[in-house]
Amino acid sequence: MRRLSLVLAAGLLLGMAVLLPFTSRPRADEARNSSAHAYLGFDLNLYPGDAALSTLRKTFVFAGYWLSPPPGAKTNSWMGKREKLRQKDFGFLVLYRGRGLREVKTKVLATNKGTLDATAAIASAKREGFPPGTIIFLDIEEGGRLPASYHIYLRYFSETVRKSGYRMGAYCSGMPVKEEPGVTITTAEDIRNDDATKDVAIFAYNDACPPSPGCSFPQKPPSPNTSGIPYAAVWQFAQSPRRKEFAARCPPGYNADGNCYAPGDTARSWFLDVSSATSADPSSGR
Repeated sequence: MRRLSLVLAAGLLLGMAVLLPFTSRPRADEARNSSAHAYLGFDLNLYPGDAALSTLRKTFVFAGYWLSPPPGAKTNSWMGKREKLRQKDFGFLVLYRGRGLREVKTKVLATNKGTLDATAAIASAKREGFPPGTIIFLDIEEGGRLPASYHIYLRYFSETVRKSGYRMGAYCSGMPVKEEPGVTITTAEDIRNDDATKDVAIFAYNDACPPSPGCSFPQKPPSPNTSGIPYAAVWQFAQSPRRKEFAARCPPGYNADGNCYAPGDTARSWFLDVSSATSADPSSGR
């Protein structure tokens, strides 16, 4: 996945170490996450190929699975591959590309496209054989506080997905942006503060070291709550290519070309984003 980072970078440099708590009282899901066993997974925009799955399964328990073309792409090479992954006992992190801010800048556009995108995501999930109850993580590439029109887009996406029997999740920034002196916000926090999306599952990205361990594949993966988002169900802690403005202090692990590669990938064929999750099947998509 590719992230927009200009606004986020400025905010992070000013206020990286400050993160306001989502609530003064721990939520039930926060308490679960604090002691939950974590599982290691990967995502990448291009399907790595059937032959790669056995190698990847030696390290990873779950895999990202696109229902739409990934950001910046016009086609989706993951379609039709669910059974291949299921046969290798992968769990699923089901993803759908969300709109950019400019595409939903009015209430009418936000309403229509939220419904349209959810309908398309549902249809794709059904074609791929994902059962009711599967969490579809909407890929949100923006950082910081989202405008009101984007919250309308999320509301209609969430409502449409829920009515179909599926569930919504959000892939979003867990990195703090300073809004004014003494006030920071993360996109994850902004989404969960909205009544319409307060219960969506959060797949947070934060590749800054610390808290990220960088491009690494620990046998005991870090719990998503250590990402800085205590209620995160999934934490993406390494991205390819490495974002130098955030990951400059990461321990060795990234390749010389800046990418993160899986153990066993001697040909450097699949540059990955790496995540941990509180479930071996984060989307409940098996």
